[in-house]
Amino acid sequence: MNLRDNIEIVNQSDVGRRRPHNQDSTLSDPAAGLVILADGMGGYKAGEVASAIAATTVHQEIINGLKHVRPGQINKSDGHHAESTVVRDAIITANGRIYTTAQKEPDCQGMGTTIVVCLFHNDCVTLAHVGDSRIYRMRGGQFAQVTRDHSLIQELIDRGLYSPEDAAKNAPKNLVTRALGIDAEVKVDVNEEKVEAGDLYLLCSDGLNDMVDDEEIRLTLSKYGGNLVRAAEELIRKANANGGKDN
Repeated sequence: MNLRDNIEIVNQSDVGRRRPHNQDSTLSDPAAGLVILADGMGGYKAGEVASAIAATTVHQEIINGLKHVRPGQINKSDGHHAESTVVRDAIITANGRIYTTAQKEPDCQGMGTTIVVCLFHNDCVTLAHVGDSRIYRMRGGQFAQVTRDHSLIQELIDRGLYSPEDAAKNAPKNLVTRALGIDAEVKVDVNEEKVEAGDLYLLCSDGLNDMVDDEEIRLTLSKYGGNLVRAAEELIRKANANGGKDN
């Protein structure tokens, strides 16, 4: 199966009800089977700069990198396809560009961004991320988060100090423990999984999942999964109806 001929991508973003600017950047390239989402952070408009650099750099680097990859080639070191290495290296390159820009431009000091990337290839999808933006998967009615947040809340849960429910109520939100552009080097989490016909993947910033809980997201995708435009519009509507505190 040629995945790139059998996927549908819908890309929507919204500023929300509280923020003056949209610091999220989204980019999709159906011909390449590529989807990118970045959620910027920083001072006045600096987050927009960071997320835009991330999205455009990762896109360019992946497209260029794929030209030098033999489809189906497997890396002996980790068992992943070579395409996954291309994705990881593209994100690392983006980190360097954001970090360098932040050091040189006074208005951009301290800026950073999360990122999540899906690249569909070889009956698989490469899932890569840094930060607390998320990738969810709906398969056969089963809904799951397939990335693990790089956040203070997640660390507290992992240490057994909070249950997921207690952490959501009591722990400070939006404190990421890993992001692009903050340090000269970054660790990228990369995984691969086989895809199945009918799979639905959702990439989102915390502006969605902080406002709409996982069960409501699942119900929305279950109801509108046959119409992805409507599904995206409904998720944005629900996030804004619940306060729209972020992009």
